Amino acid sequence: MGKRGKGFRRNHHFNHSNRNSNKQDQKPQENADTRKPYMDIVRENEKFVEYYRTIGICKEEEYDQFITSMKTDLPATFRITGSKGVASKMLEIVEEQLIKECTTQQNENEKPPNIFPLPWYPNKLAWQLELTRKDIRRCEAYYKLHNFLISETEHGTISRQETVSMIPPLVLDVQPHHKILDMCAAPGSKTAQLLELLHANDDPIPSGYVIANDVDNKRCYMLVHQAKRLNSPCVAIINNDSSILPNLTASLPDGSTEHVQFDRILCDVPCSGDGTLRKNPDIWLKWTPANALNLHGIQSRILRRGVELLAVGGRIVYSTCSLNPVENEAVIHRLLCETDGALELVDVSASLPGLVYSKGMEEWPVSSRNLEFYKTFDEVDEKWRTTIRPQMFPPKAEDRSKYNLNKCIRVLPHQQNTGAFFVAVLKKVKPLTAKEKTFKEEEKNPEEEAKKRENEDRLPQNQRKRRRKEGYKEDPFVFFGEKEEVWDEIKKFYQVSDEFNSRCLLTRCASGKKKNIYLASDAIRDLVVQNQGAIKFINTGVKAFVRCDNKNMKCAFRIANDGLESIYPYVGSDRKIKIQRDDLISLLVNDKPEKSPPITSLSPEIQELLKDLSPGSCVLLYKEGLKDGTNTLNINISGWRGTTSLRCYMSQHSTVHLLRLLGGDISKYDTNKYKKAVEPADETEEPKEETAPMETEQVKNDAQ
Repeated sequence: MGKRGKGFRRNHHFNHSNRNSNKQDQKPQENADTRKPYMDIVRENEKFVEYYRTIGICKEEEYDQFITSMKTDLPATFRITGSKGVASKMLEIVEEQLIKECTTQQNENEKPPNIFPLPWYPNKLAWQLELTRKDIRRCEAYYKLHNFLISETEHGTISRQETVSMIPPLVLDVQPHHKILDMCAAPGSKTAQLLELLHANDDPIPSGYVIANDVDNKRCYMLVHQAKRLNSPCVAIINNDSSILPNLTASLPDGSTEHVQFDRILCDVPCSGDGTLRKNPDIWLKWTPANALNLHGIQSRILRRGVELLAVGGRIVYSTCSLNPVENEAVIHRLLCETDGALELVDVSASLPGLVYSKGMEEWPVSSRNLEFYKTFDEVDEKWRTTIRPQMFPPKAEDRSKYNLNKCIRVLPHQQNTGAFFVAVLKKVKPLTAKEKTFKEEEKNPEEEAKKRENEDRLPQNQRKRRRKEGYKEDPFVFFGEKEEVWDEIKKFYQVSDEFNSRCLLTRCASGKKKNIYLASDAIRDLVVQNQGAIKFINTGVKAFVRCDNKNMKCAFRIANDGLESIYPYVGSDRKIKIQRDDLISLLVNDKPEKSPPITSLSPEIQELLKDLSPGSCVLLYKEGLKDGTNTLNINISGWRGTTSLRCYMSQHSTVHLLRLLGGDISKYDTNKYKKAVEPADETEEPKEETAPMETEQVKNDAQ
């Protein structure tokens, strides 16, 4: 679901009582569904056309082109993710194989497809494809590219994300040590991008972190799925109303605590979403100027709360997929007026070379739902004064240089064949209030706190503070203590370095047999421990160890692939096996337990390395120099040394991904209408005695 879904869902929530009040007047209809298929929607709305022509959304000579573009379908775009080595190799595959085939496999009378890297996205890692569904169906090369995107998206090395949606995380200027907050994060494409930027230096556990919040409990689980693809121990997903997000508490070296101030905040607020008309044509049927008027207040409150949580010197990005200045420049102008010089707009145009955009609007009229336009609040008819507010109007002409709203960025669809988007970058230059000068918490008196809770429990139910959040009840996050029986066993077997902080390991059960053990960074651990009672944490940590009871094992836990990148630097050399390309390909293509190749079928070099290795989990290491000369492809895989065989733990998508990187044969997995698909491996099949249980990949289990 795109950003437009976020805005409409919450807008419906605000009008819930109005909808219910009309139920008596509605005739019951069984299974009624008034939605139309997108292909049947007439992309016309006279109010929309008149409204944006009147407010001057673009130059008059461009307006027809603007409207025409809004009525066409949106091209596909994707980003290449992963470590520097993996991203470099994937770019090589995309450019030299897939796209080259698409551009050369053409009839003489056909125009080659328009496939190109986005000029403003660093290192050619984002691409735009102007291909239709019809194109994909008629050409094998296009179909192969299509299947590649689907498979690699599941693995996590490709993110299919709308072009304009990639801009806000880029202009945040994220560094690995930053504390980052994504206030309205679902469905999570920008959150994933923030995590990629946090890990840009290939540090397995950077000191910074990302807190991803969303008010909708169910949509938080979409965030879990997105974050899981990145396998980062530096992210936590929380469920709260972002306009009243509580202060998070963090520990200081001296044992005291302080309120967290974030270095970077993304404030991608719910909006009317009319910038997404190209991918959500049903908006044509229900667009009205009232949508923006209804959302201006909540947008302003969310942004204001974000600024309160921002550290002095920090940067906050406000963005919407709306065209309407009431949701965009008016919100920024209102904030600048109310914060008395604490914030300033930042010009980030130099960091987006090649992006064609319009500057922020510095004047606009405000319209009622009936398209009655007003230049000032004094002109507003009395009947509209409850919906049109003074803060929605632009600054006076003499004050425009004070606010510099022209530093905002407006991307319009006809400029570079994209969706429409608004981005404003703000820097906090001084505290909002005197209280912000110190955030160290005063020491609380335990007796007073207990008395406060006792008094609260005596109140009638409707007057008590709501302690339980709506939605699913979450299992607790239980971190390891100083002495954990299972950890002694794991540490000894894998020869884990003393530098590894085992107190950052956690489980999701307070008692009973531990099945999965997760890893969080030091900072994330501290946040969960300090705030778990005050804020609803949905998910955190990356799966590090999985129980696999097996009579041939000296340790009851194996290393999970999910958290391997964070764990392997601390694993002793005895459980690490350097593997050659041909041997690794042999292991990958033999994906069923009963077909795992015997050690004797592998190269003499690896046989020698495995000779003295006891059965159980191990780490397979592969290294390869790349053509660009600056990066190295490093592949680390969770392997299993059986009594007579060797295998690796891989889902089908991960197997295909690694075979692509290694130049192996993926024809049995490359399904399209031209070649019949081979049945995928049954990941739930019972393994042979010498192997460990396979992991199933279910979003529900990932969330829990």
